[in-house]
Amino acid sequence: MDFFSNLLHLVLLCISFSLIFLIYKQKSTRAKFPPGKKGWPVIVETLEFGMAGKRGTPEMFINNRMSKYSQDLFKTSLFGENMAVFCGASGNRFLFSNENKHVISWLPPFLLKVTLPESLENISPEDSIKIRRAVVEFLMPETLQYFIPIMDSMAKKHLETDWSPYKQVKVLPLSIKYTFALACRLFMSITDPNHVTTFADPFALIVDGLTSVPINIPGTNFNRAIKAGKVIHQELLEVIQQRKKDLLSENNATVARDFITHTLLALDENGRSVMNDLLISSNIVGLLLAGHDTTSSAITFVLKYLADFPHVYNEVLKEQMEIARSKGPNDLLNWDDIKKMKYSWNVAREAMRLIPPSSGTFREAITDFTYAGFTIPKGWKAYWTPHSTHKNPKYFPNPEKFDPSRFESNGPAPYTFVPFGGGPRICPGREYARLEILVFMHNAVTRFKWEKAISDEKITCKLSPILVDGFPIYLKPHNHKD
Repeated sequence: MDFFSNLLHLVLLCISFSLIFLIYKQKSTRAKFPPGKKGWPVIVETLEFGMAGKRGTPEMFINNRMSKYSQDLFKTSLFGENMAVFCGASGNRFLFSNENKHVISWLPPFLLKVTLPESLENISPEDSIKIRRAVVEFLMPETLQYFIPIMDSMAKKHLETDWSPYKQVKVLPLSIKYTFALACRLFMSITDPNHVTTFADPFALIVDGLTSVPINIPGTNFNRAIKAGKVIHQELLEVIQQRKKDLLSENNATVARDFITHTLLALDENGRSVMNDLLISSNIVGLLLAGHDTTSSAITFVLKYLADFPHVYNEVLKEQMEIARSKGPNDLLNWDDIKKMKYSWNVAREAMRLIPPSSGTFREAITDFTYAGFTIPKGWKAYWTPHSTHKNPKYFPNPEKFDPSRFESNGPAPYTFVPFGGGPRICPGREYARLEILVFMHNAVTRFKWEKAISDEKITCKLSPILVDGFPIYLKPHNHKD
């Protein structure tokens, strides 16, 4: 009796497992993944993604797959990861609105290896939150408005020193020099040009390494980028340590109130510092990287479009000269002046619509979820990009036309113009970038008119889009009599 009872129990157990397997298999079969291809071998899609950027047409990688697979969502494989690319305004809205519910921020490991110290490569979500909170607090408009006079004085000095003595200049390297020096001044209170260079030179190696094949062997750009990252962090740690000593000194009232000081003085509810030195250093690297590439790219293309469209330049000049004439000879720009630069900002936004300074960012699915009828499994990576909307005629009629009037009145529909992203993870430096671009526009157009030295200069993409020859221009100084 016991034998048959045990046999029956075993049979029932096997049937139960079989049913569970069939149900699971049926459920898996029913899961409808996004259309698309991962490529074979797996690096093919990553290579095509990179080549589209190198050709200066990163939007083609997105547009071709949207046309072939879906206007809402498609799958690919980037950096060895299953990747769901969310498209259109609805895709942007979904990702921006589901942070920490369906997705969290994600960065490719090779990027972390270059920009973070080894001990922080597997940074915790709690530390990520601390880093972002510190940046957001420091870059709030209430704080940034006090930086406008500094931005203005540095822009004036930069143009006087590096532009005015010459009849021809290259805009891109000079805009990088200016934006990086400004970032060093505002975030670390570093003004000595030689000290700025100790950061700028390694950052150039980092940019080259992040846009190369990530093979870490001696002699490769990626290996040099990793070494450069270590040099920068070591230099930053020395600056942070010195700032700590300054804060403990009797003359601490004179210590610069920059980003380092801001984070060192930030305490939690128990009176302890919210961030250690390595986290502060990592924060600054992110800020400097943005200052090195994205803002300088935006400034370069704004000046390009002003050269392309003289009537737009004239309208910007008219707006900026009204502001200049309202000020005394030694007065610097202030917050009220920035608020008057409405047309200038429309011009800058239209430049960023056509040539976004960033191609998008990544997320990671933290749970299975469904979007547009397709299943995104937990662990898959997600990607949003301005290239699915910025030149999409559905959102921007005649999308290739440069037309600042698109931003008048209510402007573009929500989630269509996204150079800074959106939602909780929107770029915390967007207002800083706005001020930096507008202050530079003011000083450039009130001092010069310019013409392109190369009529049809090609575009390529590194971390941000650039003009391959650095955008050389002929300068025509104003006579200041009108």
